[in-house]
This record gives sequence, C-alpha cells and structure tokens, in this order.
Amino acid sequence: MNFEIPAFLPAVPEMFVLGMACLILVLDAFLPDSRRDITYGLVQATLAGAAVLTLWLAGPEAQLTFNGTFVADPMSDVLKLAMYIVTFFVFLYARPYLQERDIYKGEFYVLGLFGVLGMMVMISAHNFLTLYLGLELLALSSYALVAFWRDSSRASEAAMKYFVLGALASGLLLYGLSMIYGMTGSLDIAAVAAELRTADAGMNVPLVFGLVFVVVAVAFKLGAVPFHMWVPDVYDGAPTAVTLFIATAPKIAGFALLMRLLVEGLGPLHGDWGDMLIVLAVLSLAVGNVIAIAQTSLKRMFAYSTIAHVGFLFMGILAGTESGYASAMFYIIVYALTAAGGFGMIILLSGRGYEADRLDDFKGLAKRHPWFAFMMLLLLFSMAGVPPTVGFFAKLAVIQAAIGAGHVWLGVYAVIFSIIGAFYYLRVVKLMFFDDPVGEREPVNRGGVFATAISVNGLAVLLLGVFPGLLFGLTHYAVGGSLL
Repeated sequence: MNFEIPAFLPAVPEMFVLGMACLILVLDAFLPDSRRDITYGLVQATLAGAAVLTLWLAGPEAQLTFNGTFVADPMSDVLKLAMYIVTFFVFLYARPYLQERDIYKGEFYVLGLFGVLGMMVMISAHNFLTLYLGLELLALSSYALVAFWRDSSRASEAAMKYFVLGALASGLLLYGLSMIYGMTGSLDIAAVAAELRTADAGMNVPLVFGLVFVVVAVAFKLGAVPFHMWVPDVYDGAPTAVTLFIATAPKIAGFALLMRLLVEGLGPLHGDWGDMLIVLAVLSLAVGNVIAIAQTSLKRMFAYSTIAHVGFLFMGILAGTESGYASAMFYIIVYALTAAGGFGMIILLSGRGYEADRLDDFKGLAKRHPWFAFMMLLLLFSMAGVPPTVGFFAKLAVIQAAIGAGHVWLGVYAVIFSIIGAFYYLRVVKLMFFDDPVGEREPVNRGGVFATAISVNGLAVLLLGVFPGLLFGLTHYAVGGSLL
C-alpha cells in the first residue's frame, strides 16, 4: 500500500499555533500568578508569529494538502490575517478586566488560542469533516470561556444555555452533512459541488432536507433570527472579556463557514439556500434593530446589533456574485474590528467591583474623557453606517450587491432598518455628549498601551472609511483568487 506524505508547508501556521498552545499550557501550569504576564506575552507573540508565517506562505494560487481536506488560498490568507489582528486587540483589552477581578489566569489565553486554532482550521477547510472539526474546536473553547469565571452564577447560566443550544446546532449540522454525504458519496467540498451540478436537486428530497438542516445549523451558530435566542443571554451573562472574544473574531470564521459550506460546496443549490438566507436576513434585520431600541444594557444592545449585522452578512452571500461575496467579506472584517473597539470601551470604563455595561455609565463621558468619547463616537457611527466611517461603505457595498443581483426590495428594506437601527447608536452618542455624568466613577487609568490600542482601533475605523479602496481591493482579490 502506497502512502503519500502530505505537504505540510501550507499548514505551518496551524501547526505553529497548535505547538505554541500546548507549550504555553504546560508552561503556565508552573508559573505563579505574579508571573502571568509571561503567558500573556507568549500568546500575543504566537499571534504575531502566525501572522508572519501566513504572510510568508501567502500566494495567488490555491494549495491543497492532506488528501484535499485542507486548502491555503488568498481568501484563507486574508481572513486569517484579519482574525489575528482582531484577536490581538481582544487579548490586549481583556487583560486589565481579568486582573481587576482576580481571574487573570492562563486558561483564558490558552482557551482563546485553541479557539483561534479552530477558526484557522475552519477558514482553510476543504472537506466537510475538517470544517466540522474546526467548528467544534472553536465551540468547545468558547463554552469553557463563557464559564471561565466560576464564582459568577450569571456566567455559569450563560454557559449552560450556550452549550445546550450550541450542541443542538452541531447535531443539526452533522445530520445535514450526513444526508448530503449519503446523496453525493463524498465529503470533499469540490467533489460535492461537482456531483450536485449533475444531480436534480429539486427532485431529491433527502438532499433538500440535508440542505435545510445545514442552513438552520449555520443560522444557529451565527445567531440569525429565529435561532438567535442564545445571543443576548450569552453576551450579557458572560464576563465582558469573554463576550469581547466570542463577538468578534469567530464572526470572521463564521463568514468562512458560509463560504466553504454554502458557496463552494453547495453552490449549485444557490437557488434553494439563497431563498432561505433571504428569509433569515429579513427577520434578522427587523428583530435585531427593533428590539435593540428597548435595551438598557450596552452588552445586550450590542447583542441585538450583532443579529442585525448577520442579516447584512447574509445579504452579501445570497447575492451569489463575486461582488456580493467580496462585500460580505469586507463587511464582516469591518464589523469584527468595530465590535472589538466597542466592547473594549466597556472594559475601559469598567473598574474593580463594577461593570460599565449600562447606558447610564456612558452619560457625560465627553466631559470626563473627551478623547475616549470621540473614539466611541467613531465606533458607534461605524456600526450605524454613518459616513465617513468604514461602516457606511460596508453597508453600501452589501446593499449594492443585493440590488445588483435583482433584490431591489431587499436593498430598500435594509436601508429602512438601518435608519431605524441608527436610533439606538445615536442615543448613546447623545448620552455621552449632552447628558451629565451619573454617580462617582474612578478615573480611567488603563495605561498607555490600552489607551493607544483603543485610539488605534477607533482611528482605523475612520481611516478605512476615508480610504476604503485598500480593504475593498484585498477582499476582491481574496474572493476572486479563491472561488472564480
């Protein structure tokens, strides 16, 4: 029996992250709490090293390895680099929050690093089984992170909800993939697509049922309506440092899940899953934007905001064009960067013994800390889609892609609910600049590194809005070099 040794070079970044995660896990067990900064520094260095390796190995051609189960292509390179950058900011923002609550443990960063590895596997998956394994590695790490603060009953409750509904979604996905495997005889994404091009899917009931299970599972994982019930409770109940993690980088991996699973693997069934995504997008835009208005917790408001943003993501995907996929990729990268800054601002204003996650906590921020109020204004404007921030161009690109694909009514619908959604973002701006502070708060003193990171995060949202062409060009290059 001949055994061909696979090419390991395309998977070097994943191997590096895995090796470092195992090394840090062992090393952290021998470190006293006073030396926990060593773990933090090694984790950040791991992200930097993975970024260097990804850039070094990046190329315009797709490379398959491990018997076609793993692919390194322009889309995976760009998504991984965006994920490294966002995760770097996440770990940096989380550090003071963990220190102030005496939960500055190495487990947080090790679990986060294993979550990063799961995202990397998802992004480069070229086989349904590989995609599922990456998704489960990310999911199991996320469940543990939500329950990380063992003294918090709210975190334990959120973790139980997250685990039960996440396990349900995983079961639905696996069942749907098994039905598709039974009908096509393959788990390879390219082989499944080739088989579906010759099959009559409209008359194949098991295949249609498998597709329904897959779309429902993806909607569960991304938090689309009507499968969104876990999102507000998990975002609100989890420690803010954990919410910061699960609300940002995994969304980039979620985009990769959509692309690998629906566009590349089930692309010939676009007429079927495209209609399903239209329904999910319509419901998510309405429910997310309307219910967010009634929230008094900023974390819950951001949770419903996330649901609405998933609707925009679906709009780009369902367009079924290179422009639509590129605009959806642009949108999700922009959203992850902006959400990181938004939750970072909550941590910035939080202190030992209290959480600044209520809308009232932001009252009068411009009088106390005008620069940070301006950074928050930029981040909120980007989420709302107000020019000249990059969020405006992200929404414009997705709406244009949907209209270009013939869904004019959907574009108009999205504009209407974007205007409705702008209300709850601008309400926070009004509280910051026109209301008086409520209560006594400790002065913000996060040190130069944290303040610099928040400033870079906020200004990046503005600069990418003034010069959006670079990121647009990058996403078009990534999609064009990987799919078409």
